[in-house]
Amino acid sequence: MKYVKLGKTGVTVSRICLGCMSYGSKSWGEWTLSEEDARSHFASALELGINFFDTANVYSHGVSEQITGRYLREMGKRDELVVASKVCNPMGPGLNHSGLSRKHILDQCDASLRRLGMDYIDLYQIHRYDPTTPIEETLDALDYLVRAGKVRYLGASSMAAWQFAKALFTAGIHGWHRFVTMQNQYSLVFREEEIEMNPLCADQGIGLLPWGPLAGGFLTGNRSREGKPLTPRASNPPPYRPAYRECDYAVRDEVEKIARARGVSAAGVALAWVLQAPCVTAPIIGATKLEHIDQAVKALELVLSEDEVAALEAPYQIRSSVPYVRPKASHVLSGEYPTMARR
Repeated sequence: MKYVKLGKTGVTVSRICLGCMSYGSKSWGEWTLSEEDARSHFASALELGINFFDTANVYSHGVSEQITGRYLREMGKRDELVVASKVCNPMGPGLNHSGLSRKHILDQCDASLRRLGMDYIDLYQIHRYDPTTPIEETLDALDYLVRAGKVRYLGASSMAAWQFAKALFTAGIHGWHRFVTMQNQYSLVFREEEIEMNPLCADQGIGLLPWGPLAGGFLTGNRSREGKPLTPRASNPPPYRPAYRECDYAVRDEVEKIARARGVSAAGVALAWVLQAPCVTAPIIGATKLEHIDQAVKALELVLSEDEVAALEAPYQIRSSVPYVRPKASHVLSGEYPTMARR
């Protein structure tokens, strides 16, 4: 395993982060693994040297946090682990069961701690931007959690770069704890973040924790060229994943070509590309099979040549619009921001 600092902080994390959305309840997703099936995944991850684990309150409506906390308490040493969770998306039908109000943030942090069975969360992240709550209220509540010892560091996830810049600036002028990481969608077939968000993070010393580095399995061949889904996960893609285009299949062809030539997995090639990108701390990989974890760790040893990187990047075409990255002005003004939670 290789290790790196989490952004500009002093805490050390493995260069592979195990995403725990895969572990929970099948009522939440057919592809989700039960608690019993998840046990071997945590054992393998820890044995391979992974010390960084990412979950969220909304994953299986809290069951993922329960499973993650149970196995990490049983198998790991808390002071050697870096545990991340998130808040924002709906946790119930009530008017105050979602968003980034002080009430919801404080309530959900306590609820996450209970489910995890832990005294603190290492990295607490806002799952999406909430345009209906003043950013000052959100940042003040998050700062309180750090000062209260319930949270060690703060992170954010997919939003527009101007929104993240506003949050960083606002925290700075108030002397509040700033975000140290950005968890954004980033892969060989989703590179829009290279336009604004990634450069912003590079400038501000923010660590990138890319989610979907394999594009939900697309880059490993989970659907045919004709678009036919070949796995349960591909059969029911979430709304926040973009439609795949011919140029994306051309990227996948290059991934497979290099994988064959190198004698490695397609997952290894796709992850190696993400790992070599500027400011990337640790891609978040989801696993439904033990081999997925093993392939991710092996990707750390794969160094792509300049020619291979160029070949992988050449077919890509930037999208003209990404809903949660470039919202319409009417969405911002009305509060109808098209996040994962509201779709």
